[in-house]
This record gives sequence, C-alpha cells and structure tokens, in this order.
Amino acid sequence: MTGAHPADQIIVALDGMDPPVALQFSQALPELRWVKVGLELFVAGGPEVVMALREQGKRIFLDLKFHDIPVTLASACAKATSLGADLITVHASAGSTALALAQRAVVEAAARADQPTPSLLAVTVLTSWTDAAFHQQLQVGAPLASHVAHLATLAVEAGVAGCVCSPQELSVLRTRHPEPFLLVTPGIRPAGSAAADQARVMTPDAAIAAGASKLVIGRPITTSPDPLEAFAACCRAVAAA
Repeated sequence: MTGAHPADQIIVALDGMDPPVALQFSQALPELRWVKVGLELFVAGGPEVVMALREQGKRIFLDLKFHDIPVTLASACAKATSLGADLITVHASAGSTALALAQRAVVEAAARADQPTPSLLAVTVLTSWTDAAFHQQLQVGAPLASHVAHLATLAVEAGVAGCVCSPQELSVLRTRHPEPFLLVTPGIRPAGSAAADQARVMTPDAAIAAGASKLVIGRPITTSPDPLEAFAACCRAVAAA
C-alpha cells in the first residue's frame, strides 16, 4: 500500500474489552482510523457496538471468522455487510464454493444498501499454530507454510479481496499475489513486546517491508500505560519501513 498514511495501515484490536470500555478507548485515540471487532466484543456488544464505533468515524474490521456451509456463510457475510463493516473475515478452509458465494453475497448486499462493497478476507492458518502442533493435531500432511499458500490461492481464485496470514508468510504470498490483493496480518509485536499467545510474530516495520497491507495490533497498544504513544510509535515504525 505505497503512499498510504501509517494510521490507515494499523488496525487496533479491541479484544478483551467490554463495549463501554472499547468505545471509550477508541474515542480517546483521535488518530485511530481502524478498529477490529472480534468475537469477544461482538458477543458482548452485538451489532450495536459496530454501529457505535462507526458513529465515531472508525472503519470496522469485523473479524468473526465465519466458517459454515456455503449458503449459511454467504448469508452471514451479507448481514455483516449491512452493518457497514469494511473488512469481513471468513475461513478459507470453508472451500472455493463458499468463498465465491460469500464474495457474491457481499457485492449484492452492498448494492442493495447503496454502500461500498466491503473487502472479504480469507483466514488461512491462525497465528497461534506452530508447525508441530498443526501436523500433530490437524494431521495436515503439507508444511504449514505450503498450506497457507494453497488457501491463499483458493481465495484469489474465488475473487475475494485478500487473506489473513501470519507475518512469516507475507513475503512468499506477496510475491505470488501482488497488490491490490490484501494481506492483513495479526501477530504484530513491536520490538520488546511479549509474543503472548501468538506463535508466528514480527515487528510492524518488518511486516510492512515484507508486503503487509494492514497490521492488526492489540495488546501492545491497548494494555500500554500510554496507548496514545504506543499507537504513535507503531505509526512511526510503519512510516520507517
């Protein structure tokens, strides 16, 4: 995303917050442009928290990772579109038919509502997985990185806007799938931050240099003693990439 403002490349994950706290936090960062509404916040606050964040002028990454049979998945994506979500996640492992049907559903729902079409993002492999656990527990024979690349190709072939991957897969995926295909990555940890429950991580500047379109950053900003400065530091790192 050459030329993009750094703040437009950072999505702050409002994970672990109750709706009033999330709304207060979002309001307190005037330069913040993108927020992630994940499972915890959506279950607690429902569509109303999405609409309240939109009223603050924030753009919404609705990260509910839909995964179901094609018709149900497509219907869920259409309803997410009606909420005004800008980015919507589905699991790539739902398969080609589901991805293509979901893409058509968001286009049609946006047209009915006379609003911009959201970008559908196919989740490849969660950043909490390690190679060893991935093979042992899921019994997928291909190397984790190869499986990510395969799922990203399914997303491209289905016509969706992009995918979610770990930072470690960015370089390979960007080489194979140039912009405007979106690569959105969690697992971003500024230098000196703890990895916590993320197994495959990278610093903001390194991820942008590797080809990330947007970075999802949560606890390094939201649990910082000074969230304003933490957010500004991430913006500076992105700008320096």
